[in-house]
Amino acid sequence: MLARVAETLYWSARYLERAENLSRLISINNMLMMDLPKGVSSGWRPLIDIVGSVAVYSDTYQDFNDRNVLSFLTIDEENPSSLYMCVKSARNNLRTVREVIPNHVWQLVNSLYHYIQDNRSKCIDKRDMFGFFEYVTNAILTISGALHATLNHDEGYIFMCYGMYLERADMSSRILDVRTASLIHEGDEKPYENLQWISVLRSMSAYQMYRQKMGMRIRAKEVLTFILTNIHFPRSVQFCLSSLSRLGDLLSMDPALKARIGYCQERLQGNVVAELHGEELHAFIDALQIDLSDIHQLLCDQFFIPNTLEIEQKQVQIMQA
Repeated sequence: MLARVAETLYWSARYLERAENLSRLISINNMLMMDLPKGVSSGWRPLIDIVGSVAVYSDTYQDFNDRNVLSFLTIDEENPSSLYMCVKSARNNLRTVREVIPNHVWQLVNSLYHYIQDNRSKCIDKRDMFGFFEYVTNAILTISGALHATLNHDEGYIFMCYGMYLERADMSSRILDVRTASLIHEGDEKPYENLQWISVLRSMSAYQMYRQKMGMRIRAKEVLTFILTNIHFPRSVQFCLSSLSRLGDLLSMDPALKARIGYCQERLQGNVVAELHGEELHAFIDALQIDLSDIHQLLCDQFFIPNTLEIEQKQVQIMQA
């Protein structure tokens, strides 16, 4: 497979995964704000922190009210990591490699792009936003399912999976990092902490699987353990890393890349994740994100042509800032 095609497929998958995460994250945050009493919620600022775009946001907007944040994260064409721009970038990339993907997959991506373009006002309208984000999330899940079911599981499929799992692991770590830092505590009883941890799980579509595996109680230690180290849940960081290692073996990955993935997996196994909190947890997740960034760079160095798709590389760096 040509390096250009492999890189295009890799980035297309990253953009679609990022868009799906954003859609779910925004919808769940809005639900959390409705559940919490007025004045208690941490607001919309944490979403900008999660995507790592505070500097870009501040260049255009003065405060973090719901309308500004929603516009920035969904339809702002100046934000390369907005929902609209992610889907647009995935569409533009896949259009250049239509010969290697099923035609109906292209049609699904193209239809999603036009849906967002034609319904831009719905994402900031509180009456319509739930339907909008539900449509977007379901559409991307449909695209992922169609790719898995109908695309040859050859090199192209492997590079798409690499993009998907790297993006997913990065976003899961970011959600944990920011959400644990912005938990609302009211005295010693922490009356709203349970709601916030439920929101963290729902942001990753993990709530039901968590309860199935960990039981009814929603506590910080169990949530951290589940999201970071569970080897069966598809959105856990450990599951993503294991998938990267397995897929890399099919590509004859460079030993340095394999070692980096293995090191990252060992850190998740070796640390008592449940005991991490405060600055220790923040430092641990920071190191994890650096590991994920290094894995991305090692993959690019081995398989992709240097300096190609430079715009896309800059965009992902914004997410990793």
